[in-house]
Amino acid sequence: MTAPILHIASRAGWQASQQSGSYTPESFEKEGFIHCSKQEQALRVANNFYAGQHGLVLLVIDPARLGPELRWEPGTDASAELFPHLYGPLNLEAVTRVLEFEPDTQDRFTHLPE
Repeated sequence: MTAPILHIASRAGWQASQQSGSYTPESFEKEGFIHCSKQEQALRVANNFYAGQHGLVLLVIDPARLGPELRWEPGTDASAELFPHLYGPLNLEAVTRVLEFEPDTQDRFTHLPE
């Protein structure tokens, strides 16, 4: 089985997707893809881009169930590290779990939910 990828979403955005049948974050229109991460990248991404934000969920995605194309591309920093980018709306059946994802009392993310 392919390792799952993760996406940090607002709870409200995820809930809205239940009506439309697919999930498309606000950043999709500007970026042209949905940012995802591997498990070992998720906390760093959360702290770099979502520190202090509440009302988040972590979407656990099975790459084998994806409809849109998944590409592994460099991130926004200078490293050669590759991140999974999804080029199209996320089909809901690819999401295997939705986990509450809140920062700690210092507004930092210190662990991934089980």
